[in-house]
Amino acid sequence: MQKTIIEQTESFVYEQLKSDVSGHDWYHINRVRKLALHIAREEKKGNEFIIEMAALLHDIPDDKLNDDMEAGWNKLDDWLKMTGVDLNTVKEIKEIISTISYSAGEVNLTSVEAEIVQDADRLDALGAIGIARTFAYGGKKGQSMYDPSLSVREEMTKQEYRMGKSSSVHHFYEKLLRLQDLLNTDTAKNIASERHEYMVRFLEEFYKEWDVRL
Repeated sequence: MQKTIIEQTESFVYEQLKSDVSGHDWYHINRVRKLALHIAREEKKGNEFIIEMAALLHDIPDDKLNDDMEAGWNKLDDWLKMTGVDLNTVKEIKEIISTISYSAGEVNLTSVEAEIVQDADRLDALGAIGIARTFAYGGKKGQSMYDPSLSVREEMTKQEYRMGKSSSVHHFYEKLLRLQDLLNTDTAKNIASERHEYMVRFLEEFYKEWDVRL
C-alpha cells in the first residue's frame, strides 16, 4: 500500500513541477528525496514513509510556486485526501512541510523526520547544484546576477526575504553560506562541508573575474 502511494505521489509531483525553471523542479524534489532517505538510513532514525512523502511534497504548497499560500495548501490537502493516508500521518507530513523552509525563520522542529527532510532540502541548496539553482531562481525573479551597490541584508522578515531587492550573489551571504551551521544531523554536516567549500571557492573566482585587470 505504501509503495503504491509513493508511486502515485511521484507522478503527481512530477506533473506539478516538471515545467519549473526556478530550481524547484522535479529533479530538485527527487534529489531531496534521495538525500533524505540516505540521511535516515545513515542515522538509523525516522519513519521512512513519512520522510519520503514529506520530501516528495515539500514544495507543493510553496507560495513561490502557487498563486498564493492558500491555493498551495489546498492543492496539498486535496492530494493527501486522495491517497487515503491516515489522518495522523497526514498531520505529520504537513507539520514537516510547514516548518522546514528557511524563510519560515527559526522554528523548533517537532520530529526527527522534519530534521532529516530539512537537512536534505538544505543540502540541495549547496555545492554546484546550489550555485546553479541560485542563478536559475534569480533569473526567474528578474534579479541581477550581481549588483555591487547593494548591501547584504542581515535581518529580514519573510516578506523582505522574498520581495526585497537583492542579487544572486548576495543570496549566498543572506542564506547559502549560513546553511552549513544550521543542519541537524551529522550525516548532513559531513556532506555539507565539501559543498560549502566549493561555493566559497566559486565566489573567490567570481570576484576575480568580475574585477578584471588585464
